[in-house]
Parts: sequence; structure tokens; C-alpha cells
Amino acid sequence: MTTARGEQPQHDTDVDPLERLREPTDPACDVFLTGTVFLDIIFTGLDSAPVRGTESWARGMGSSPGGVANMATALARLGLHTSLAAAFGDDHYGEYCWDALEQGEGIDLSFSRTVPGWHSPVTVSMAYEGERTMVSHGHEAPPPDGALPACPPHARAAVASLAPGRPEEWVAQAARAGAKVFADVGWDDTGRWDLAALPDLEHCEAFLPNAAEAMRYTRTDCPRAAARALADKVRYAVVTLGAEGAYAVDGATGETAEVPAIQVSALDPTGAGDVFVAGFVTGTLADWPLADRLAFAGLTAALSVQEFGGSLSAPTWDEVAAWWQRVQGHARQDPEALRGRYAFLERLLPAPARPWPLRRAVPTIGFRAAAP
Repeated sequence: MTTARGEQPQHDTDVDPLERLREPTDPACDVFLTGTVFLDIIFTGLDSAPVRGTESWARGMGSSPGGVANMATALARLGLHTSLAAAFGDDHYGEYCWDALEQGEGIDLSFSRTVPGWHSPVTVSMAYEGERTMVSHGHEAPPPDGALPACPPHARAAVASLAPGRPEEWVAQAARAGAKVFADVGWDDTGRWDLAALPDLEHCEAFLPNAAEAMRYTRTDCPRAAARALADKVRYAVVTLGAEGAYAVDGATGETAEVPAIQVSALDPTGAGDVFVAGFVTGTLADWPLADRLAFAGLTAALSVQEFGGSLSAPTWDEVAAWWQRVQGHARQDPEALRGRYAFLERLLPAPARPWPLRRAVPTIGFRAAAP
């Protein structure tokens, strides 16, 4: 079920990274994705991990749609027309998540549905010492499974999360319809780390694991060697290297690219991986050079970890523009190196509407309207 609950959002800056490529016959949807939407409650500013039998106070707290909503929001804030198929509870949490995504972010929820009597999944995330610990609760939505449509919409791209031994028919359908499929993967709890257990990988344009996942799947002891091995399976193999940055291989041409990470003070790493994927998807659909895609993905992820939560922290073009303006004056890293690496932003960015730092959203479920 879907309802119109408000006008589309008006962003401070409207940047369309695909403007020069759009044709009248193109699909209305740039990126399709599906998955579980959580209500995320994030605590930051903890000095250490909670200790059993004690009460811990956090200096910061935020709430926002999470789960697959992190990726959907990141894509939408970068100017891509994004469609999400998900189940939403008919409780206040579900209504808040729906409204935040549809009205606040302009995400198409026409393939989503509200499930009567089903409560929204919830995740509590605690960030400390540069890491995070999460506690989640939820139940699978009753049939039909999740909110997946009988056939995914025609789209330029789709984002999938692969899981061992769990093929998703929609991935093959999307690829057959011409969508470029970008995939990440979670930790393999079976311990087998067998690429053959990821049958949907053959339908993917790009595969974006982290270094540990990539090395386990390829039986290598070097993330760069792992990326080269994965490039035999997909067009683009992208391996994130944590504080070192990221490395990518174009399996069709043999081109490689490596971009160092941007050094920032991290508040909360929740959703940074999703934002990285969204940045790489944006650059790929816009047909940028491989190194520029990788650099942009790393930049968006670096900006995201400086804010609360997953979807709340996804940067907009306004923030990218404000960061770039700031780099022109000074930077923690070598400013000349940063200016050279990110010079491609000049042709994309508007003049920043607001000074750095920027606040993207109010990190709470909502306020009641003030009495007249």
C-alpha cells in the first residue's frame, strides 16, 4: 500500500549528476533497491563500551530510518531518482520512517507497503572508540515476503546485498532488464566463504566487499590481489581498505585505481559503507573515470562518519560543495594533493549555500507542532 503524504522535498541545491546523459526514453527510476527498514536509535559520545550491571550516559543521541533506508537516502541525496520496496509497520515508528523517506528525502515508495499489525524492526547502535555495537529486534514481515514487487521496475541500476545460499530472483530480473547491479556482502556466518554460494554475483556489474571479506572469498592474503581475483567475476571489483582508502579493478580493461582515505574526526561509522556504495553508484552511472568514482565514494563516506546515524549522516551536494570550498583554504592532509585529486568536483558543484560545518537533519523522531 502506498499513499501520498506530502510534497516532494525541496533541497537547498538541486544537482543532477546524470543531467547530461538523460534521454526522454530513459527509465523514470535511476536506482531500485529492496530490503528491511529499521528504526535506528543511535547513541554517540560514549567513553567506553557499556559495562554489565551499570548505567551509561551518552553525550549524543539520534533517531532515523535505518537498514536499507541508509542506502536509499544516500542515493537520493546525491540526486538519483531512487525507488525502494520495503515493508513498513503500521505503528508510529513505521509511519515516521515512511514519512521521513517519502516526504523528507523524495524516495519513491510506490513499491512499498504498510503491514497492519506488524511492528517496525528496531536497532540501537552505540558508537565508541571509533567502533559501534548494535542490538536489533524485529520479525520478518508476513507474506507476501517483505515488499518485493512481482517484477522490479525498469531502472538504470539496482543495489543488492548478497548472502550465501540465498539467491534473489529479482536480481536476475533486474539485470536482464538492463539494470547495472551493484552488490555488497555481509559476514559469512557459515565460515565457508565460497563465491559459488553467491549465485547472484554473475548478474552484478560491481562487487564492493571490504578487505576482510574480499580476502576470505578469494583465499588471498592481500586485498589488492583479492580485488584482481574478483575482477574475473564482475566488471568492477572494489575493495574498501578502511583507514587506507579503497582499491578498484576494471575487469574489462584491466585498469586499476587506488585512492587514500580522507582523514576526519569520526563521530559515528553507522551507514558509512552504504554511503560509499551510493557514491560509487553515482559516479558509475555518470560515467566518470574509475579513480574519480572511487575518490567520490570515499569522500561521501568520510563526510558521513562526522554525523549521527546512517540515513541522517548521508551527505548532500551542499555538503560536498562546502567541503570543497573549505579544502581550497586549508586541509589536514596535503591541500595540494586534495585539490588535485578532487578537481573533478569543480564542474559539478554549485556555490555552497551554507558554511561548513552543515547540519543535515534534526536527529529525533519528531516534534509536535507549536500551538498557535
